Amino acid sequence: MFNKNHFENLIGRVILILGTHSQAAVNLLLGTAAVESCFGRNLRQLGGGPARGVFQIEPATEKDIWDNFLRYNAALRNKMIEITGIAELNLLALEGNLIYQICMARLQYYKVAEPLPGPDDIEGLAKYYKVYFNTLKGKATMKGFISKYRLYVLKEKNIIKLKYN
Repeated sequence: MFNKNHFENLIGRVILILGTHSQAAVNLLLGTAAVESCFGRNLRQLGGGPARGVFQIEPATEKDIWDNFLRYNAALRNKMIEITGIAELNLLALEGNLIYQICMARLQYYKVAEPLPGPDDIEGLAKYYKVYFNTLKGKATMKGFISKYRLYVLKEKNIIKLKYN
C-alpha cells in the first residue's frame, strides 16, 4: 500500500510532464487507485481477471488507448514514450511500471470530452470514475469509490501540500 503523499506527488509530477495536469486529475487517479487496487495492495485482478496494476487496467483498455487515442495524438504519444520509455503495448509494464500505469490511467480519462469535476467534489469524481473508467457494466459503485477515497486518500490528507519535485 502506498504512502498517500508520495503517491500523490508522483502522480502530480507524471501528469504535469505529460501535459495533462490538474488537481482534479490527481484526485481522480488517487481515488481510482483506492477503489481498484486498495491503493496498491493488488497488482492483479482478484479472481483471475485480466486487469493489472494499481489502476487495474485491462490489456484491452491499454490497446484501445494506443490504437484509438495515441495513434492520432503524436505529441502526447511522444511525451508518454519519453516519460516511460515504453513505445508499444506492454503487459509487464501495465502491472509493474508505476509511471506507465499513471500515464495509461490518466489517458483513459483524458480522452473523455466531458470536463473533470472539481477536485474536492468526491461524488462528482466517483461518478466520473464509474462512467468513464469502470463503466456502467463494471462491478464497482460510486458508494465504494467514495468509501475507499475517504479511507485511503482523505485519512492521510495533510494541511501542507508537497510540491511536485
